[in-house]
Amino acid sequence: MASSDQAETYFIETLGCPKNQVDSDKLEGTLIADGMTAAVDAGEADLIVVNTCAFIEEAREESIHTILALDHNRSEDARLVVTGCMAERYGDELAEALPEADAISGFGVPVTLSTKSKAAPSLDLLHLSRPVSALPWAYVKIAEGCDRNCGFCAIPTFRGPQRSRTIDDICAEVDALQIREAVLVAQDLAAFGRDQGVGERAIVPLVKRVAEQVDRVRLLYLYPSDLTDELIETMCDIDMPYFDLSLQHVSRPLMRRMRRWGSADVFMERIERIRALEPSAAFRSNFIVGYPGETEEDHDALIEFVDQARLDWCGFFAYSREDGTYAADLDGAVDPGLMNERLAELRESQDVITEEKRDDLIGSQVQVLVDEIGIGRSHREAPEIDGIIEIPASLEPGSLTTVTITNAAGPDLQADGALADPALTDPALTDTDL
Repeated sequence: MASSDQAETYFIETLGCPKNQVDSDKLEGTLIADGMTAAVDAGEADLIVVNTCAFIEEAREESIHTILALDHNRSEDARLVVTGCMAERYGDELAEALPEADAISGFGVPVTLSTKSKAAPSLDLLHLSRPVSALPWAYVKIAEGCDRNCGFCAIPTFRGPQRSRTIDDICAEVDALQIREAVLVAQDLAAFGRDQGVGERAIVPLVKRVAEQVDRVRLLYLYPSDLTDELIETMCDIDMPYFDLSLQHVSRPLMRRMRRWGSADVFMERIERIRALEPSAAFRSNFIVGYPGETEEDHDALIEFVDQARLDWCGFFAYSREDGTYAADLDGAVDPGLMNERLAELRESQDVITEEKRDDLIGSQVQVLVDEIGIGRSHREAPEIDGIIEIPASLEPGSLTTVTITNAAGPDLQADGALADPALTDPALTDTDL
C-alpha cells in the first residue's frame, strides 16, 4: 500500500471481450493522469478495479468469482470497484448482492468512487486517452453500442445505440499507441459511421486512413450483410485478408427466429468470392448452439456448413437466455444435454478442419509480426484469439519478418529463422500457400 508521500497504486482485472480491454486501457489512462501508478499484483494495490462481462451466464459467474477472489486477497485499506457490463446492467442488484465492493460504477463513472452507486456516466470512455501499447499491436474501439435487434443479445439494452467516433479521433489514438497492428473492434464494426440510421457507413475510408499509419489493420466482428465488395477488396489490397464474420447460425428458418440476416448459401457465396480473389484469406466465425426452436434439421445444416466452408477458426457457444431479449420468451427450449451433444459434435469437426488447414501451411513462407520473444503472428492469426507461430527467440519483438513454417501442433505453428533475401519482405511475395 502507498504511504502518505507515495503515489497510490491501482490494479485492473479485465474480463470478457477485446472491447472491454479497450475500456480498461482508457480507465488506466485516467488513473495515470490522476497520478496513480500500476501495482505489480492486486494484493499490493490501493485501488482494485474489476471490469466485468455480462454477455452470457457463464461470463457473469466468472465475474462474480473474480470479484470475490480479489476481495479475499486485497489489503485491508484497498478499495474494490466493480465496473463494466455487469455494473451497467445490474448496478443496483449488484450493489446489494456484493457488499464486498466499495463501488459499483457504470460505464464512464470515475472508478475512485467511495460509495456504492449506479450513477450516470460522467465521462465518455471512447474519447479518453490511453497509455502507449506495451505490445506491437492494440485493440482500437471505433464505436460504442449497437443499433441491431438480434433475438439473443442484450448488449443494446446496456451499451445503448451505436455511437461512432470520428476518423480523425481514431487515427490520433492509433498514432499515440505506437503500434504496428491496429485491431479495430466495435459491436457492429462494418456499420461504423451510420448511427441510428443516420449517416453513411465509413469503414472503408477508416481502414484506408489507418493503413497509412500502421503496417496492419485487422477487423473483428463483421456483420455479414455489410461485407461489401469494396470492403473485401480493401482488406485484400492492404494485405490483411482476415475476415471475422458474425454468422451465429446458417439455417434460414432459425436465422429468422434469431432476427438475423443470411443463410448457408449466402454465406458460402461470399466466402467463395473472397477465396477466388485471395486464396490465402483466413476466416473466423462464431455460432450459437441450442437457440430456442433449433431442430435436428437446423443442427445438421450447421454441421454441413462447417464441413463445407472449412473456416480457419470457429467458436461454438451454448445459447444463454438473457432477460429483456426477444428470445427470452420464445418456446422450443433445447434440452441442455442435447445442446452439449451438438456442441461436442461441432467442435470435434472444426478441430479437425483447423488442424488440417494448419498442416497445409508447413513449408510455406509467411510474414510474421513478432509480438514477443519467440511468438509471432501472420495475417491468419488474430491476437489472443487464434493460434500462434513459434519463432526463433533471436527475432526482435515489434519487427516484421519472413519465416518458413516447419511444423504444426493443433492450432499452433512452428517456424524456422528469417529468410535472408530482402525481396521477401514484401508480404505479397512471402505469404504463399502450397
